[in-house]
Amino acid sequence: MNIQQKIKQNIFNPEFEFHASRSSGPGGQNVNKVNTKITLRFNIPNSSLLEAEEKTVLMEKLENKLDNDGNLIIHSQEKRSQIQNKEITIRKFYDLLLKTFQKKKIRKATKPGKGAIEERLKEKKRISERKKNRKGDW
Repeated sequence: MNIQQKIKQNIFNPEFEFHASRSSGPGGQNVNKVNTKITLRFNIPNSSLLEAEEKTVLMEKLENKLDNDGNLIIHSQEKRSQIQNKEITIRKFYDLLLKTFQKKKIRKATKPGKGAIEERLKEKKRISERKKNRKGDW
C-alpha cells in the first residue's frame, strides 16, 4: 500500500497522541476554565505504519516541525471545543502528509516567442531615446 492510499484511509489515527491544554483563542471565560487547545503528536521513527524510506522523507522535509525525539507536533486552538480542535489537527496532519509526498512538477525551459523579443527590443529603444533626449535639455 502506497502512502497516498494510507493517507486517504486515515490509517495513522491509532498512532496519534493527543494532549489538551489551555487555549489563548476564542472562548471568553471558557478559555480560563477548559482545556480546548489540542496538540497532536505523531512519532515518526516509532511508527509501525510507515516504511523506512517514508520515514526518512518525512524526517528530512519536516525537520523544522519535529522535536528531538522525532515527534511531529501540530497544534490547534481555533475553535471553542476540544472535539473541533482535535478534528482540525487531524486534518492538518493529513494535509501536511499529502503536501510532503506530492511530486513536484519538473519545469520545462521555454524560449520567448518572436513577438515578445521584438516588443522587448522596442521598449528598450524607446527608453534609450527618452534618456538621450534628457541629456541635451539642461
